[in-house]
Amino acid sequence: MAARPSATLADGVRPREVVAWAFYDFANSGYTTVVITAVFNAYFVSVVASGAPWATFAWTAALAVSYALIVVTAPLIGAWADAHAAKKRLLAFTTAGCVLFTAGLALVGSGDLVLGIALVILSNFFFGTGENLVAAFLPEIAQGEAMGRVSSWGWSLGYLGGLVALGACLAYVAHAQARGAPAAEFVPVTMLITAGIFAVASLPTFLFLRERARPAGRADVLRGAFARLRETLGHARRYADLWRFLACVVFYQAGIQTVIALAAVYAQEAMGFTMRDTVTLILVVNVTAATGAFAFGHVQDRLGHVRTLVFTLCGWLLAVVLAWMAEGPALFWVVANLVGLCMGSTQSAGRALIGYLSPPARTAEFFGLWGLAVKLSAILGPLTYGAVTWITHGNHRVAMLFTGFFFVIGLIILVRLDVARGRRAALEPEL
Repeated sequence: MAARPSATLADGVRPREVVAWAFYDFANSGYTTVVITAVFNAYFVSVVASGAPWATFAWTAALAVSYALIVVTAPLIGAWADAHAAKKRLLAFTTAGCVLFTAGLALVGSGDLVLGIALVILSNFFFGTGENLVAAFLPEIAQGEAMGRVSSWGWSLGYLGGLVALGACLAYVAHAQARGAPAAEFVPVTMLITAGIFAVASLPTFLFLRERARPAGRADVLRGAFARLRETLGHARRYADLWRFLACVVFYQAGIQTVIALAAVYAQEAMGFTMRDTVTLILVVNVTAATGAFAFGHVQDRLGHVRTLVFTLCGWLLAVVLAWMAEGPALFWVVANLVGLCMGSTQSAGRALIGYLSPPARTAEFFGLWGLAVKLSAILGPLTYGAVTWITHGNHRVAMLFTGFFFVIGLIILVRLDVARGRRAALEPEL
């Protein structure tokens, strides 16, 4: 039986506002799906870097720089947003930045390494910062026990958005290839398609989502942000379970971010997929990911946050081992769909658990720390994969198998988490 809106949404929140919030996941998912996962990454390795032995490492290094910038800025941006009730304004700014620099990727061709790397760093920085900001609205619009369910609505719409953007790009790629156009001609157009979809689809968020926070004062912005951040870090002992989960996030997300950043590269380099094959594969994976996000969001609220994450991380570990074993497309298709189911559920469950363990007055701040953990993982995982391929002279199978260790470490940390204790600490009044 479906939950009543009053039992799911926070006081004063209308359903259309939740849809508008979830629609941002629909809007921005085209960026990760097309640029980071399915099209531009493989294009960067094979065309921009001409398939050089260091090409995969160069791609992961560019992502690492962008994530390092987010690591440095995310807690401060979150603290500033909380203090000035500015999440929505900052979200508009980051959205515009990501759209602009994604469109700029259309200018990147063979040999344009410096331009390509610069635009990837900038577009991904604005994307990741916006991702943190929109996540910080979750505790404002959903009741505590329903955060997993509401979070899953966003992730489900997100994968649908990825499908729409990737489907539009696939249609153009098929048309271009039918008339004999090379990747250097049709990939730039897919960047424009992706940027356009992001810009248009994000409009409902800015039209209907409300900023409910109240400014905390007009004191020195930078000093106030640092002071608030120092206070948060000083409370680490009080929020021990939240911090333990953030450490867990760093490791299991390292594995997830590796798959996201290098799925198309692995498919083409290790499995021999063409670009059209790869795009079709990612399309199907987005369907299974949307299904996983929606289904496990409801299961999570019943089964519990930790049990749901343990189950899905075991699925990730199995997928990595099967990918290492796969010799042809048949088993790799099974792996890809298993990854889709695990990806949707893991991402949704992780975001909801951060909201559940965060003090209500510091949601943007702690989601900034969540973003910091995810971006640290996005440096650790893909950069490790790129380094392994470089050291092993392009052995993507060994690099994929190595990725499995990140999920093992995440599981070890996760089983020591006490969610009930962490929730009590979050709801206790601050002294």
